[in-house]
Amino acid sequence: MSNTIENNDKNSVESNNSQGVNDQSQFSSANSATLQQQMLLAQMQQNQTQDDEIDLAELWRAIWAGKITIIAISFIFAVASILFALSKPNVYKASAILAPVSAEGGAGGLAALAGQFGGLASMAGINLGGGGDKTALALEIIKSRSFIENFIAKHNLLVPIMAAEKWDMATDTLILDDELYDEINKKWIREVKAPKKPEPSSWETYKKFSELLSVSQDKTTAMVTISIEYFSPAMAQQWLNWLIADVNEFMREQDQTEAQDSINYLTKQLESIQVASMETVFYQLIEEQTKSMMLTQVKAEYVLKTIDPAQVPDEKAGPKRALIVVLGTMLGGMLSVLIVLIRYFSNKNSTE
Repeated sequence: MSNTIENNDKNSVESNNSQGVNDQSQFSSANSATLQQQMLLAQMQQNQTQDDEIDLAELWRAIWAGKITIIAISFIFAVASILFALSKPNVYKASAILAPVSAEGGAGGLAALAGQFGGLASMAGINLGGGGDKTALALEIIKSRSFIENFIAKHNLLVPIMAAEKWDMATDTLILDDELYDEINKKWIREVKAPKKPEPSSWETYKKFSELLSVSQDKTTAMVTISIEYFSPAMAQQWLNWLIADVNEFMREQDQTEAQDSINYLTKQLESIQVASMETVFYQLIEEQTKSMMLTQVKAEYVLKTIDPAQVPDEKAGPKRALIVVLGTMLGGMLSVLIVLIRYFSNKNSTE
């Protein structure tokens, strides 16, 4: 019986040993499979990384292989840039430097009266703030639509602005685009879609002239620079002189009308005033308004005083033809390289 028990124990031990061996074998197999998967995944990632990396040598080979295409496209762009630059007419810039006209004469008196009788004048509808610096207002008026439209109509600039094509230096004449304006019959013949008409509208002319006009003020010195760019240097200078004179005239007429209306109103009110002290006040107001009107009549440069007048420019302001050619050639070169690389890698992928 003891032999039987010993045999059973041996069989149990052998069975346990066999099961442990089988478990170890299965564990080893699982570890081996996991290791193989990890190695395969690492290899795939490495291959993907190698595929994503840019081989500079390969890029150079691709560019060198397509050098003829790159040279040809770059040459075409260079020639096109030269032709485009030569087709653009010269543009000349006339500039003038102006200084704000300081308050003089009646300004001090008006300022003093504004402190004493400002409330009374306001009730009477009289402005005692005149004579101050009106430069900012003048600059905004110059750029305003109504002023520019009146300026164009006053000097008959519609045709030169909207139909001019270039300027002939030899004959000093303005060349008009015969597809836009019939110079013989004095008629607009441009083809446009509704609601536009053959004759340009005031809004179109305003936008075109605004592109030619440049107005700026130095914040440090308060000096104002006004410039006009145009095909004809003489016309650019003439237009600029007209513009400066017109804005001074516009501001002078406004102040003159305001002062005259104030004088008329005060004179009428004097007829109904019974208090002697109030009569004195009204006479003082009339006196100061009369001084303001006098200044509007004697000062030619009422708001903006010319420091450096506009001259007929000798050198063109544009176009910058060399820059146009360089940029056009560079654009052609970059575009041709891109075309060569796309074609090279597309052929490479299709053969793999």
